Amino acid sequence: MTHSKIRSLISTLLLIFSSGNAQAESLKPGDPAPGFSLLDQNSNQHRLEDYRGQWLILYFYPKDDTPGCTTEACEFRDDYYVLKQMGVTVLGVSLDEVESHQEFAEKYHLPFPLLSDADARVAMAYGSLTKFGPIKFAKRHTYIIDTEGRIAHIYRNVKPRQHSDQVINDLRAMME
Repeated sequence: MTHSKIRSLISTLLLIFSSGNAQAESLKPGDPAPGFSLLDQNSNQHRLEDYRGQWLILYFYPKDDTPGCTTEACEFRDDYYVLKQMGVTVLGVSLDEVESHQEFAEKYHLPFPLLSDADARVAMAYGSLTKFGPIKFAKRHTYIIDTEGRIAHIYRNVKPRQHSDQVINDLRAMME
């Protein structure tokens, strides 16, 4: 395969992965956050309304135990107690099954829930679903949800290594 064909294939794949869901573009700060009811790595149920009155970080990621996703999860893990002192809850969401989340959370000592959106309904509601043929993934998006259940901030271009710091700085500004 020639270099130009490889570049063309890569460009096509990037276009597929970056193509947005119309709903993703319609969600904006101030909108009510779409509701959810999902199981975590310990089979505990989590619903959006359970977090009313608290600030919530709802971060979507593509796949357990992959390089970028591990970096992002570990950054939130390392900043978890700072966030907890701020009164902020962290929830990770991917399309992986509960068992995969359990292994991932144990392997990296993640102190926050990882929610299983195996049917992709929540990722779709948040505009954070992407497909590559029959394969579905959650896009790396983060939503800060305020104490009233409204979207306060959306991150659609996440850099895993700096993301937790960015979220903390933005939350501090919002909470002032």
